[in-house]
Amino acid sequence: MTDSNGTHSIGVAPATLETIGRVARDHALVMLSAQARARIDLARAVVDEIQRGGDAAPAVYGVNTGFGFLADVRISASQVRDLQRNLIRSHAAGVGAPLSDAVVRGMLLLRAEVLACGHSGVRAEVAQLLVDMLNKDVHPIIPAKGSVGASGDLAPLAHLALVVMGEGEARVGRGDAARRMSGADALRSVGLSPIVFEAKEGISLVNGTQCMTSIGALAVLDAESSCRLADIIGALSLEALQGTPRAFDPRIHAARPYVGQRTSAQNLARLLEGSSIVASHADCGKVQDPYSLRCMPQVHGASRDAIGYARNVLEIEARSATDNPLVFADDGTNDMVSGGNFHGQPVALALDFAGIATAELANIAERRIEQLVNPHLSSGLPPFLAPDSGLHSGFMIAQVTAAALVSENKILAHPASVDSIPSSASREDHVSMGVHAADKLARIVDNVRNVQAIELLCAAQGVELRGETKPSRALQAVIETVRAEVTMMKEDRPLYIDIAKVRALIDSGAIEAAAMREVRIA
Repeated sequence: MTDSNGTHSIGVAPATLETIGRVARDHALVMLSAQARARIDLARAVVDEIQRGGDAAPAVYGVNTGFGFLADVRISASQVRDLQRNLIRSHAAGVGAPLSDAVVRGMLLLRAEVLACGHSGVRAEVAQLLVDMLNKDVHPIIPAKGSVGASGDLAPLAHLALVVMGEGEARVGRGDAARRMSGADALRSVGLSPIVFEAKEGISLVNGTQCMTSIGALAVLDAESSCRLADIIGALSLEALQGTPRAFDPRIHAARPYVGQRTSAQNLARLLEGSSIVASHADCGKVQDPYSLRCMPQVHGASRDAIGYARNVLEIEARSATDNPLVFADDGTNDMVSGGNFHGQPVALALDFAGIATAELANIAERRIEQLVNPHLSSGLPPFLAPDSGLHSGFMIAQVTAAALVSENKILAHPASVDSIPSSASREDHVSMGVHAADKLARIVDNVRNVQAIELLCAAQGVELRGETKPSRALQAVIETVRAEVTMMKEDRPLYIDIAKVRALIDSGAIEAAAMREVRIA
């Protein structure tokens, strides 16, 4: 739940992807609600009761036993703090470049959401410190590689937990102004104190899927934006290629009522409404366009639906208790039960599906780019969109770059979730590879948005080469937004600069905003 000041109250209403995005990217404030504290305290009382039994208490996994293959090793009551501290230290074995601050912030939020479910058995101050770290911009340094998504994202979450207990490293602050320092110094610099983990608290921070879910949530938000961009930029390409909007007739899509297909068709029809280019060749006798134009609703729409499925899975995961064992105090049983909610398979499958779906947006966009630059396909546009082709090569190699990105996506779209490798002496004998699926999705989204930047440059050039006839008001607004940063190409110049500028417009939301000032699209 987000209040009128933009603060998200953890434990009141589930975090949506938009909430995760605001906290992770925009540094929205968070607070631990009274409801969450009450649930946390109720569950903690169960753990405290076990602790009061000392060495005579029954064996409970993660409270007074070892972990994984060592679950049958009994730990004395006097060693409980050592057990939790050693767990975090031993599991902090990640390698590679650090995750972005945005992903780390998503992990902090999602971990606090898990604790707020009231099934973890930690003290409320553990959840509160995660909240305080978010609000004071303390971001643990978390290496990107090391999770197989089995008992959750053990290594990444252990690096997060290191800072909670005053070890490891963190970045404090935002952007280029952030300072890297030890975990202890990071907490101290903002007036916070580390936590000495009591029974169950270390394992409650490392069991779970918050790394894959954070990466996936931010990537899915961007993938949804790319679906809207696909309609906007695809409509502009249709204008440049003198295509027909006939295929977007709502009767066609009512006859095959997929939600995404219908939404995309409505978007395309609205974006093209009032176009003088479309009107100028309405009577030319053209019956059908190539599939990359005619079938945009079917292709873009299928991607929308698949990415929507991933959103649903991630929002379920964001409100789920994913550690182990789980404490059940709210039903009066005061029971602790070991299970497998930390297994990342639901998320891994969904993110693999989203990766395939997002890659298709670039596949079809690259075919439209080819039509725009190929004089045999472009309905009279000059070769490679160069006004003086021959002397100038225009967008020839931009299409090659798009082709390279599309081919890379075909490699990345191979599902991670079909792989598994045993770990922990085969106690964890099936794993999800969920972080791999999330990472691949994020890389695919990045490639797609670069392909879309290239298509947008080509489509804008193509429309302007048509002369006096103008596109629809919405698409003209898009062109004007592009031209505020990148002039029409009349002579060859280094295209990487233009691509980067248009990609920045895409990432800022300026392209979507320009179109939506004129028409409403979903």
